[in-house]
Order: sequence, then structure tokens, then C-alpha cells
Amino acid sequence: MRMPTRTFRLTRERLVAYAAASGDHNPIHWSETRAAAVGLPGVIAHGMLSMGLAATAVTQWAEQEHVGAHVVEYATRFTRPVLVPDTADGVKLTVDGVVGDVREDGTVRVDLTVRCAGQKVLARTRAVLAPARV
Repeated sequence: MRMPTRTFRLTRERLVAYAAASGDHNPIHWSETRAAAVGLPGVIAHGMLSMGLAATAVTQWAEQEHVGAHVVEYATRFTRPVLVPDTADGVKLTVDGVVGDVREDGTVRVDLTVRCAGQKVLARTRAVLAPARV
């Protein structure tokens, strides 16, 4: 079973809003100059924002398609920064998923693929869903 592809748009405006909400005001997330000073090719999205968007995709799918199923485990590895250009369109982050395992206890492992500009930005991204509580 496959999860439908979800696409999220990341813009500089969204990065600034996330910085305010998360408290992570590191200038590499909004300043070209500061990003370049630490060797980055440009402004990058917060890793936790990318991770959170992938979690949002699987959570919403679980709630809609599996009526009340919920995430009980979630893990990923950060593999590549998400470069966010200073344009109104920003960049697209896509999240795909496939059920990788249905376990005897009724939980389901979903393996996620998270890409930006055709390249994986998160690796070994997995969520474990538990059935709805009665």
C-alpha cells in the first residue's frame, strides 16, 4: 500500500515563521551571507522543519485512510540540506510513503522518501502506526 505524494512549499517567509515558532534563529536559515560564511551554498531550511513536514504527511494519511491510526514511533537521518532560494515560489519538498511491514501486534511500519529538487534530503525515514484506540 502506498501513501499519496504530499508536496510542501518552503519559502524564506516560512523559514522565518518556523524560526519564530521553534526559537531556532540561526542566521543560516535566512541570511545568504551567514550561510556562505559557514560554507553552505545558500540559505537552508531547518532540519526539524523538513522532518516535521514528513511526519505531518504520514500523520494526516494515517488519520484519513486508517481512521484514527496514530504515529507511535518516528525516526529519520538528515542527509542533505534543503536549499531555499529567495523567490516567492521557494522550493518543493515531496514526501512519499509505502507500507514496509505489517506486524503481528497490528502496528504498521511506513517507509518514507523525502526529496527536494529530485534528491533525497532525509534517509531511513520511518513511522510506525498503531491502530485506532477503542
